[in-house]
Amino acid sequence: MTLLLVLASNAVAIWLASRWVSGVEVTMPEPRDSLTVVLVFMGIALVFTIVNALVKPLVSFFSLPFIILTLGLFLLVVNGLMVLLTSWLSEFSGYGLHVDGLWTAIKAGLVIWIVNWVLGIFLPEPERG
Repeated sequence: MTLLLVLASNAVAIWLASRWVSGVEVTMPEPRDSLTVVLVFMGIALVFTIVNALVKPLVSFFSLPFIILTLGLFLLVVNGLMVLLTSWLSEFSGYGLHVDGLWTAIKAGLVIWIVNWVLGIFLPEPERG
């Protein structure tokens, strides 16, 4: 259940980033009915979640000196790189996320982080045990 909530939260965040940040586009197959749109955004969210779970910890570890030197601001660049990697990986399927460049990816990463933070306030905490 927690994974579905994370995927839904990431899908909403990526949708809002594609609406609010110029240079971030989502390509979709025709016809663009509601089910297709939801499935495309859930697919992109799945790729983004896997990238954040597997790649981001390694990149954060190896960039730790830069993160410390910039007092954490380099994490914005790391988030932007994860958005770029998601864009690159999702375009292999013929549809997916397209980001124009690093600065656009940093802006999109910031929007995704803020939206996930706000949605995380309303989502239930995962049960530990």
